[in-house]
Amino acid sequence: MAEPGIVIIGSGFAGIGMAIKLKEAGYHDFVILEKAPDLGGTWRDNTYPGCACDVPSHMYSYSFALNPDWSRMFSPQEEIWDYMRACVDRYGIAPHLRYGKRVVSLEYDDGARLWEVATADGETLRPHAVVSGIGALHIPSFPEIAGRERFAGPAFHSAAWDHSVDLTGKRVAVIGTGASAIQFVPQIASRAAKLTVFQRTPPWIHPKPDFAIPRRMRRALRLPGAARTLRHALYWLLESRALGFTVDPRLMKVHETLARRHLESQVPDPELRRKLTPGYTIGCKRILISSDYYPALTRGNVDLVTDEIAEIREHSIIDATGAEHEVDVIVYGTGFKVIESLQDQRIVGRNGVKIQEAWQDGIETYYGISTAGFPNLFFLLGPNTGLGHNSVVFMIESQIRYVMDCLRLLSRTRARALDVRPERQREFGRRLLERLDPLVWNSGGCDSWYLDEQGVNRTIWPGFTFEYWARTRKVKPDAYELIY
Repeated sequence: MAEPGIVIIGSGFAGIGMAIKLKEAGYHDFVILEKAPDLGGTWRDNTYPGCACDVPSHMYSYSFALNPDWSRMFSPQEEIWDYMRACVDRYGIAPHLRYGKRVVSLEYDDGARLWEVATADGETLRPHAVVSGIGALHIPSFPEIAGRERFAGPAFHSAAWDHSVDLTGKRVAVIGTGASAIQFVPQIASRAAKLTVFQRTPPWIHPKPDFAIPRRMRRALRLPGAARTLRHALYWLLESRALGFTVDPRLMKVHETLARRHLESQVPDPELRRKLTPGYTIGCKRILISSDYYPALTRGNVDLVTDEIAEIREHSIIDATGAEHEVDVIVYGTGFKVIESLQDQRIVGRNGVKIQEAWQDGIETYYGISTAGFPNLFFLLGPNTGLGHNSVVFMIESQIRYVMDCLRLLSRTRARALDVRPERQREFGRRLLERLDPLVWNSGGCDSWYLDEQGVNRTIWPGFTFEYWARTRKVKPDAYELIY
């Protein structure tokens, strides 16, 4: 096989979208390396009961591949996965996919101006450019709890749900109350004999305006321009939520009022309500949406424990008050290692500099896409391009367009590679942190997965998405050094 000119890592929304746009532009010498035996990224891995999107489906999809046939406003996991497979078929991406190819290292060869991409099975590819679409939500995070490995019953993370374990009639413990837990807790509450939910920090929750989309509406969405119009309306509706995030945390009041009303209407018991009321500004952690989570916690067979977990024993969990909770199964809904997913990779750039050395004072990139000293390496959904208010697929598409523009700049100038200038990257990083500092993620009084060990937000884009779109529309050639 001839060496591919471009290697894409990962076959989630980012990797597939990149492949489609390369193919449309006439680039055919690329491969997608996928560690798993199938495509789909986070939508392949997360199969827990109730797994669904928390952004409206007509927005959480590619703008160039609208789907008028979503069955619900917020589609379930299987349907999103089917959509991704349909896109692969429609755009002829399947021949470019290589499964079971876990990338273990990326090394830049200064002499040849090529990347060396090594996979776990011993293969090495030498492309001109690498596009990393590995995403942030793929390394499950487990809490450091004494005795975790002593537990004698089944225990698993929600992102690797063990469907062979029947929870019917069992005493189940759920540790964590994040975005996944609030989807699966209502599903398993009715099956378990006893469900104990261990909560460290309560989330702010908005009602979920979900409904099955009637056939009439789906037919109407097939009319020319109809699906596009709905998408635009959803985009601006979601974008308006960013005012409190990007302008002033005081504008979050309206969101907080909605969340408090939702809690009051669904949880009549004042003691339970007190446990479920967050003590930080809304938006500081991800705002979750659910209309069935609170009712699940009010069931007679469900307990909410807010005391810390002291230790796990063979058949029970001991909390900080010394109380023992007997359980048969533990489900960890404790999220993902987000910042580490980038930092733990073996990536060596120009002059043998490891990415950990380049980032020793904290992760720094240019628009979350390129990083100085690592030519022709592009990140999709890289640092500080995550969102708290709109669809990340919109961000991915902006980044794909930017990478395509970088590749066009290379063909135009006949340069072998481009590397972002360190001073431009530093300036971008400085402005970014200046903007983030007064905003809700840093000043909202919570500890979230958005922040690194130094308490710096390396995850979220601090502005509107249309602003990011506008700034990444065209590559500024003077921001890059061209390598011939």
